[in-house]
Amino acid sequence: MAAVVAAQPHFIFGVRTGVRNNLCFVDEQTVVFPGGNSCVCFNTVQRCQRFIPGSENSQGMRALAISANRRYLALSECGEKATVTVFDLQHDQGRKRKVLTAGDALVGEFVCVAFSPDSKYLIGQAGGPDGTLVFWLWEKQKVLATVKTGNSVNSVTQVSFSPHDNTRLCVSGSGVFKLLRYSEGALKQSRTAKVESVNVLCHAWVTEERVVAGTDAGTLLVFESGNLRREINVAPEAARGDRRVEMKKITDGDVDEGPRVTAILSYSKGFACSLGPGTVCLFERDEEDGYRRSRDIRIPADPCSNEPTSAESQEIHTMCISPAEETLAVSTDRGQLYGFSLSSVELNKVDCLPGSWQSNFPSTSAPHVDSDQPFVCDSVHQEEHFEFLSQSFHSKSITGLSVCIRKPLVATSSLDHSVRIWNYETKLLELYKEFQEEAHSVALHPTGLFILVGFSDKLRLMNLLIDDIRTVKEFTVRCCRECAFSHGGHMFAAVNGNVIHIYSVTSFENILNLKGHNGKVRGVEWSLDDTRLVSCGTDGAVYEWNTQTGKRQSESVLKSCSYTDVSFSSDCRTILAVGSDLTLKEIQDCQVLREVPADEVAHAAVAVSHSGRVVFTGTSGGTVRAVKYPLPIQKEWITYQAHCGAVTKMAITFDDQFLLTASEDGCLLMWRIIDKEGRGLKSNRQIIHTEEILVTKSDLEEKTQNMLELKLRLNELQMENEYQLRLKDMNYNEKMKELSDKFSQQIECLNTMLQATKTEVEKQAREHQESSAEAAVKHSLELKDLEVSYSQKLVVEYERNQDLQHEGQRMREDYEKQLRDAEESKVRSLEELTRLSEAKLQEKTQLLVQCQEDAQQQVREFKEMMRQVEEDEKSKIHDIQIHYEKKLHTEKEANANLKGETGVMTQKFHSLQRQIDDRCTDIKQLKQERQRLLGLVRSLESDIEDLKRQISGHEKTNQDKDQTISSSKKKNQELEKLKFVLDFQLSELKKQTEPQQDLINEKKEHIHQLEEQLLQMEKSNTRLNLSVSELRLKLRTRNKEAHQETLKMKDLETHLQRLKSDLHDCVGFLQDPRKLKESVQTIHARYVAQTDEVKKSGGDEDVRSALVRQRDHQEKTVNGLKTRLARSAEEHERAYVKIMKEKGTLISEINELRKELHAARTRLRDQAAQLAALNRSDGSRPKGRREEPEHQADG
Repeated sequence: MAAVVAAQPHFIFGVRTGVRNNLCFVDEQTVVFPGGNSCVCFNTVQRCQRFIPGSENSQGMRALAISANRRYLALSECGEKATVTVFDLQHDQGRKRKVLTAGDALVGEFVCVAFSPDSKYLIGQAGGPDGTLVFWLWEKQKVLATVKTGNSVNSVTQVSFSPHDNTRLCVSGSGVFKLLRYSEGALKQSRTAKVESVNVLCHAWVTEERVVAGTDAGTLLVFESGNLRREINVAPEAARGDRRVEMKKITDGDVDEGPRVTAILSYSKGFACSLGPGTVCLFERDEEDGYRRSRDIRIPADPCSNEPTSAESQEIHTMCISPAEETLAVSTDRGQLYGFSLSSVELNKVDCLPGSWQSNFPSTSAPHVDSDQPFVCDSVHQEEHFEFLSQSFHSKSITGLSVCIRKPLVATSSLDHSVRIWNYETKLLELYKEFQEEAHSVALHPTGLFILVGFSDKLRLMNLLIDDIRTVKEFTVRCCRECAFSHGGHMFAAVNGNVIHIYSVTSFENILNLKGHNGKVRGVEWSLDDTRLVSCGTDGAVYEWNTQTGKRQSESVLKSCSYTDVSFSSDCRTILAVGSDLTLKEIQDCQVLREVPADEVAHAAVAVSHSGRVVFTGTSGGTVRAVKYPLPIQKEWITYQAHCGAVTKMAITFDDQFLLTASEDGCLLMWRIIDKEGRGLKSNRQIIHTEEILVTKSDLEEKTQNMLELKLRLNELQMENEYQLRLKDMNYNEKMKELSDKFSQQIECLNTMLQATKTEVEKQAREHQESSAEAAVKHSLELKDLEVSYSQKLVVEYERNQDLQHEGQRMREDYEKQLRDAEESKVRSLEELTRLSEAKLQEKTQLLVQCQEDAQQQVREFKEMMRQVEEDEKSKIHDIQIHYEKKLHTEKEANANLKGETGVMTQKFHSLQRQIDDRCTDIKQLKQERQRLLGLVRSLESDIEDLKRQISGHEKTNQDKDQTISSSKKKNQELEKLKFVLDFQLSELKKQTEPQQDLINEKKEHIHQLEEQLLQMEKSNTRLNLSVSELRLKLRTRNKEAHQETLKMKDLETHLQRLKSDLHDCVGFLQDPRKLKESVQTIHARYVAQTDEVKKSGGDEDVRSALVRQRDHQEKTVNGLKTRLARSAEEHERAYVKIMKEKGTLISEINELRKELHAARTRLRDQAAQLAALNRSDGSRPKGRREEPEHQADG
């Protein structure tokens, strides 16, 4: 479906649990973890995520593994056939490299995978009673070896390579600890420790020969070359007393109960292990090849939880360390990620005393236990705390989801008793609070300042404060599974079973009770004007209510369907509903207008974009579908891999930028809504987000009091610091005095040394003067000799110079003469060229004018031709697509038929094999009969000749049968050889088609880049058009204002004329004072209220002149924008012509590549047909040969 609107995953809040090794470092800033049905690459500094989607038919992830060079990621998924997919993390989209399977072995899932140190090999441990270990050369998708490592009683949970040897492997599990070696094409067991009664949970290689393993009893087992050397019982902190680690010889029944060691990680300084709930211990290697416990790192208590210690009781499942060993990260069983910085911490280095553990070993220890020095000591260590790697996540199913208008906030409620407020712009957790009971529903007020939360016993209206969520009012609405604020925020609806209560937010009064549903109400939504409310329920009813009268305006009842969610369309004219009948319905005026049929997966939630262009639905399988609106009749949608559980709630932000989906897996996934060009949707609504927050008076006073106390404390500290500074000054002055005395003594010593050196220097100067005088005499003699020799040389060179000057004078005269001749010829040729150029110029100007006219005509023809070509290409592409789809369908049918024929042939082969076996038994029976007959020869001499003839006949039939069997075997071998050749040819053809497909993808990317350039130019044109339209609007408003001012001026002139006439009438009453007074009062009452307007009339001339100037300025601006628009249109036209030319060349190249691909597929079909013909001919031959022995037996 060529959808107008699509969605792409943007950010996820949550971690998928139940995946082995579900946290890995890619680099110092990026980690990989499973979220929903994808693997997420999260940059902890830039706070951005990149998604690697899982397989479409996957039934769940089981394990992750990252290579030693941090480039490849292996993902184990279960399904009809277990697979391991290897991704290239250096590619932007996490390109899929290889998909590995167990070959012919039936494997349901791989519970653990691991890369070799050089990243060339990969191992996978299968789950279930088989417990098969598969060894791959993964780049060639080749299974090198398999071996069974577990059984129905003892299962394997972890496998790993030795970090120093590609051929050495370690396997551990419940009652299992083995070392394997790959040699001669097979995995061979080298060592096996007797740990049948021990449940080994994890292990790690710490040296080339040493492996440390952790058990569910809280012990560390140390293996050297596969032999058990130590058992370290790490007791809890309160029971240790002297902070020592007890060590003893392992026995089958002597295992103390303690904290579970669920994860072990090796690094350059030692190893780290999880010791009980929420605790990681760091062990550092010492100089005597032992280890000391240097640091404990704990998960801190959660202040927002109703049980602060619940966070500390989390069990750590996975640990990983960054490539530079600066950061330690862990994941827990509740889906939380924590980190701890090792770069800023200096581990304590306390030496371990030799022999301090010798008393812990019995005197009659086994020979393999080395008791001369301890393996682990517990030094004085310090305790640190983890921090969230990103933020806190939900650990159970999300039951409620809501967004507001005035703030970029999202509220979620979950079965983990928590309510969380997320910011979808900053991607941060703003607020978080846990309650005593489960939260079933949540609704955010449009202002983002209040929240409704539905619990099992009541419904609570709460304030969102700066650092807390506090209850304002409690309503007696039990088991409120759905609630929603109106768009105006003055009312809210709450569901109690099959009744919908409507309350006033201001007075908290129950305004209406909407009764009509026979089953539980599963969804409610308000219309945009808050005059209507739509609801759906499990009784198959969809009702539209009038929120002013409480009456039903429309209804649609379908008892065979249990509705799960409902929503208004963007214009609130129709209703969209989803339910258990696997369809998406559009309802209007009590009738179902359209139905979009679905496949086997039911829709669970629905959300409509405010622009009305797309409808999003969430399914019970965790996928998200985008359906264009108006709804199509057929099954047309785009499916996105989203969650690993059913989608419970969906919402779209009011600016149509993000889609939010919540699921039973506890993850909140943000999707960016984009158009077909990859841009965000343009919303008609202008939403301005506010930054106001609520603070209680007591909190504000408390903070003010704290500020005052801190100021006082600051003043005290300043005074104390000043006192300390004065003390330091005094100390420093004393030290300076001591240093000055010391330096003065050193100066005196240096002065004496200086006098000695001066005398030495004077002595050396005298010696130097004497030597220099001798050298000067010697040099003067040498100088005289040199002067005599060089004077002779100068005379010779002077004579040579005179000769060269005469020669140069003669050459200069010849050159000047040639220059004059060349100048005269140049002037003549220049005049001639000027005359010819002027004539050619006139001809070229005429030709240029004609060419311009022809070019304009050709441009018009080219545009028309391009339009026709585009239409033809679109139709051709559509026809080709239909043709190839039909061809693909026929190919699939042919492959299915070939598979059926192959099955029939195998059945025939097995039947022939059984018949051959039967004939062999017959031969044995005949031989026995022959022996019996030979014994009876002596007693039956008369029948000897008859029996001999029978025996000879039987021997001939046996020989014929042997010949037929040998010939059939030879033909089977020939067919197998032919099948191998055809398989090799098929693989070669696939290799040839792969680079062609890559070339097609590159051309498509180039086309996409050109289209993006075209879109940028269109954006600039639209911006210019918008500016022109805004200026036109301003000009119209200015004209309207001028018109209003002229009308006011005319009104004032009429009022003035009336005043003059009234004053003229008043003059006639000068002789009558009473009438004069009355007339003056009437004039005052009539005109005094308009004095302000009269005063303003004096400035009309200034207003008119200002309007004229403003109009001239606006006209000049509009003219300038028109010229700019024309220039941009010309540039756009040139760029469009260039893009269309490149598009034509790319389309031609794509067509050539498609032809080559078609030829390769035809060759492939011909070879498959040959193989099928050979199989059919082989199947027809043994049938005739099988009938011959039957006739002989009858004879």
